[in-house]
Amino acid sequence: MAKAAHSKGLKVHLDGARLFNAHIHSGLTLKALTESFDSISICLSKGLGAPIGSLLVSDQATINRALRLRKMLGGGMRQVGVIAAYGMYALKNNVKRLQEDHDNAKYLASGLSSLSELTIDYGENQTNMVFVDCPEQHRESLGKHLFDRNIIISNLDRGRLVCHLGISKEDILVVIDAFKDYFKNI
Repeated sequence: MAKAAHSKGLKVHLDGARLFNAHIHSGLTLKALTESFDSISICLSKGLGAPIGSLLVSDQATINRALRLRKMLGGGMRQVGVIAAYGMYALKNNVKRLQEDHDNAKYLASGLSSLSELTIDYGENQTNMVFVDCPEQHRESLGKHLFDRNIIISNLDRGRLVCHLGISKEDILVVIDAFKDYFKNI
């Protein structure tokens, strides 16, 4: 697709919110994953654990234009050194640990798959997300059951459970047990 876009003089952008997850999962270098793109945005606050921040990676002309547009739209910030420090820490320390999130997601998918009432989507290409489909007649009561146990899932019709820096293996066990308790008691 990138070749077709480039042949027409179009630029191609990668929303790289999960770029590092793809890097860890596939074993491919960041360069190999991004070489077809003219610009890339990288979110530092999702799996990498920074409280805020994104990066735009591109050529200098694109960066200059983005900075100008951001300023025109009021998106500038002052004194962002602390935010930059969080981002630098995340890039230096939290990329390799993404494998832990992938392992937790696989463990979660395995545990929830034992419940015949649920449809679980977690395939070979999944990294840190598990998709759960719950029968309609259970969605409201299961949602309340989980909420009462401090587990908030906004949608049990193709709901998405995401493992990240703030989720431990113990947390995964709590979630699996909460689902099992619900279906055991219906």
